[in-house]
Amino acid sequence: MGTELIPDGVERIDLKAALEERYLAYALSTITGRALPDARDGLKPVHRRILYAMRQLRLDPGSGFKKSARVVGDVIGKYHPHGDQSVYDALVRLAQDFAVRYPLVDGQGNFGNVDGDGAAAMRYTEARMTEVARLLLDGIDENAVDFRETYSGEEKEPIVLPGAFPNLLANGSAGIAVGMATSIPPHNAAELCDAALHLIKHPNATIEKLVDLVPGPDFPTGGIIIDDPATIREAYRTGRGGFRVRARWETEDQGRGTYVVVVTEIPYQVQKSKLIEHIAELLQNKRLPLLADVRDESTDDIRVVLEPKSRTVDAAIMMESLFKLTDLESRISLNMNVLSRGVVPKVMSLGGILLEWLEHRRVVLVRRSEFRLDKIKARLEILGGFLIAYLNLDEVIRIIRYEDEPKDVLMAAFSLTENQAEAILNMRLRNLRKLEEAEIRTEHDALVEEQGQIEALLGSTDRQWQTVAWQVSEVKKAFGQNTPLGKRRTTFAVAPTHAESDIELAMIEREPITVIVSRLGWIRAMKGHIADFSGLTFKTGDELRTAFHAQTTDKLLVFSTAGRFYTLGADGLPGGKGQGEPIRLMADLADGEDIVSVFPHDPERKLLLVSTEGRGFVVPEAEVVANTRKGKAVMGIDAPFEAKLVVAARGDQVAIIGENRKLLIFPLSEVPELPRGKGVRLQKYKDGTVSDVRVFAAASGLIWVDSSGRSYTRTMDDLREWIGDRAQAGRLPPPGFPRTNTFGTPAIG
Repeated sequence: MGTELIPDGVERIDLKAALEERYLAYALSTITGRALPDARDGLKPVHRRILYAMRQLRLDPGSGFKKSARVVGDVIGKYHPHGDQSVYDALVRLAQDFAVRYPLVDGQGNFGNVDGDGAAAMRYTEARMTEVARLLLDGIDENAVDFRETYSGEEKEPIVLPGAFPNLLANGSAGIAVGMATSIPPHNAAELCDAALHLIKHPNATIEKLVDLVPGPDFPTGGIIIDDPATIREAYRTGRGGFRVRARWETEDQGRGTYVVVVTEIPYQVQKSKLIEHIAELLQNKRLPLLADVRDESTDDIRVVLEPKSRTVDAAIMMESLFKLTDLESRISLNMNVLSRGVVPKVMSLGGILLEWLEHRRVVLVRRSEFRLDKIKARLEILGGFLIAYLNLDEVIRIIRYEDEPKDVLMAAFSLTENQAEAILNMRLRNLRKLEEAEIRTEHDALVEEQGQIEALLGSTDRQWQTVAWQVSEVKKAFGQNTPLGKRRTTFAVAPTHAESDIELAMIEREPITVIVSRLGWIRAMKGHIADFSGLTFKTGDELRTAFHAQTTDKLLVFSTAGRFYTLGADGLPGGKGQGEPIRLMADLADGEDIVSVFPHDPERKLLLVSTEGRGFVVPEAEVVANTRKGKAVMGIDAPFEAKLVVAARGDQVAIIGENRKLLIFPLSEVPELPRGKGVRLQKYKDGTVSDVRVFAAASGLIWVDSSGRSYTRTMDDLREWIGDRAQAGRLPPPGFPRTNTFGTPAIG
């Protein structure tokens, strides 16, 4: 190939390097300029620019309102070159008392509601700052923070706000950047101030002490946190975790033994209208059999009424089922990933965030003090010139009246600075009265005293921290627990303990069904209890394995040749109109693993498990329930043997017959009860293996059914010849025993 020609002005760039460089620049821009809040003031750039623009518009808490469109226009025109709707959405959220624990914007008009309805257009709503926003901006005109040029270079904007309020933790934050995210729930400001004051005295305070002062989030919508203290401590220590929040509810007596449940608070960020729609949908789909109706009777306060199916319904169980299926319980994540010092993305602990805020407050204090000190020095310089002028008033007047360059002459005559001379020349005649001289001397003395105090403050770190502590205490007073805004709304509780089975039953409509299992392992459920199975159809080459009556609330146990138990929910079985579905689609049976038996679960029952090796043991049925699709290994099997039989262990005697047609009867007490294992030898064989086994009561005798359906009962006296010890070979069965070598009676019943 010839040499590739590159046109003039075109630069060759490696595509991989270019993509990496540009993607990194985009990622950093997203992280630092959009998604993550600053640890010092707790704000993202858009929120900081909104508050600064409102400050420039003089929308202080005591001033009048201005149209939101005016604020948005200034924000996007001067500071934030993005879409007006995105800026307005950010402003709206700062005004929503159900979204922000301590609103930064005081909104007038329709700013949305907890149902999820949006705010009115920005041309209709009006806004101004709240007292919290004023605290965040306090001192911004006193060199408290650094400024930078805006995107156009025509204006200046603050890099960070002075942040006299612990906004990051008090109001929380959420955002998704590139490769990282943040999620900080709101907290109680008074509790944060207590923790901050403790950290000022004890910078190395333990997380246990801090969590005693800040026990957990405080959501604007209230609710109840049900996590244990250890989990909360660990979340605050690492900066990662989450909180389970439940709705607050109570029962109201309706008379004649009836009641309703009233929900008065819902979890944070849950839309009430969608919550009620979801509950109604579950109700229609019969997923909430204990609930009869749901109504929204909310006005200004939340009031969701849940009507139980009957007066006998346990309210706690009904609510547990709702907590499992709906957003009446939700998980609020904690990921305290913030910009440390406004630059470095970092997951910080509770103490780390508070310490960074406190250090920022100390820096702001020093900068404001230095700013004030410079102002005092400049004023003292002017006042000193005024005092010299009063002492030499006649000469000063003469110089001003007759000299061509009075400023230079004044400076030379009285050793004045240029600023002092300029101030004297600009003095009004009315200020020459005697009273004004006394006022200047009073002001001078006061400023000298203040100057000394500021210089002492700047020279002592301890004094600086004492001042910061005083400022934090003032914030605590303004937002203490005894104030309407500062009172804790979210409480803590231990989740009530109920049997898991009771809760699961509460979520399933109880209806009779007939479960049908085919020989090839297909399963289905037909409505009602069917007595005649002759009309059932199956796929070609398949036939009925077993059929039994159950309820939709039942659990079904599947025992496999691998000695594993699998658990199916009867309510989740396919309908009986078709052929059903393979059990393998519902449980993860391994290749070569077959089904031994399927039966409804009875937690009070015990089972006798038997392998083809002739070994077995008794296991409580409550121990074999599996919680996953992979099942639960209960019986240990060594190849080439398999699990062969599972029967109900109801009685005190075991009857076992082998393929060699030898029958043995021995006490059930000789068989151990184990949660899992291989078991013990039940019967000895020279050839073949076990054929069938039954557990029966000696008082009732052994029953078997022949191929014609005739039933036979033999007492223990009749069976004296076959009674022996476990692991013996046995002998040929009594006359009339079925040639199939099976007892014919139900194995599980």
